[in-house]
Amino acid sequence: MTLIAAAEVGFWLLLVAGLAARYPLRMPRLGGALLLCVPLIDVLLLAAAAVDLRRGEEPSAAHGLAALYLGFTVAYGHYVIGWADRHAAHRWAGGPRPEKPPRFGTARASHEWRIWRMTLVAVVIALAVLQAMIWAIDDAGRTEPLRGWQFTALRVLGIHGLIALSYMVWPRRETRPRDAAGHRR
Repeated sequence: MTLIAAAEVGFWLLLVAGLAARYPLRMPRLGGALLLCVPLIDVLLLAAAAVDLRRGEEPSAAHGLAALYLGFTVAYGHYVIGWADRHAAHRWAGGPRPEKPPRFGTARASHEWRIWRMTLVAVVIALAVLQAMIWAIDDAGRTEPLRGWQFTALRVLGIHGLIALSYMVWPRRETRPRDAAGHRR
C-alpha cells in the first residue's frame, strides 16, 4: 500500500511540476517532458507489483489496487492532464477560462457517457492486468484476492453506468429563467 500511495503522490507531484515548469517558469519543453513522465509512475508501480508476485508474495489489496490505478491513469490520464493544463494556462498564462461540463439536459447526459467510456477503458485495462497476474501466479488458492478486485472493477463500471443512465432517463432541467438573449436572470 505504501508503494501505491507513493505512486499517487508522484503522479500529482509530476503533474504540478510539469505545469509549474510550463507556465510560471516559462519552460514549456521541460514542462512537457515532466508531463510525459507521468505514465512512467504507473509502469514502475506495475513492475513493482509484478516483481513482488514473482518473488512468491501473496496477492493483496495493493496488487489489485495497482492494476486499477494503472487502468485509471491510462484511461483518464490525458483527460486529467488536459483539464489541469487548461486551468494552469488560464491562471498563469492568460489563457481562456476553461469551459465547465454541461449541467443540464442531453448535453450533460452525453458528457456523462463520455466519462463512462473512459471508465470502461480503465476497467478493461485493469481486468486484463489482473488476469495476467492470475495466470502468472497459476494457483487458484492464491489468486482469490485478485479475482475479488476484478469484481470490484466490474461493480465500479456498473455503478458508473447507472449514474450515466440516470442523466439520460431523468435529465436535470435548468430552473432559472432566461431572457430573450439566452442569459440567465
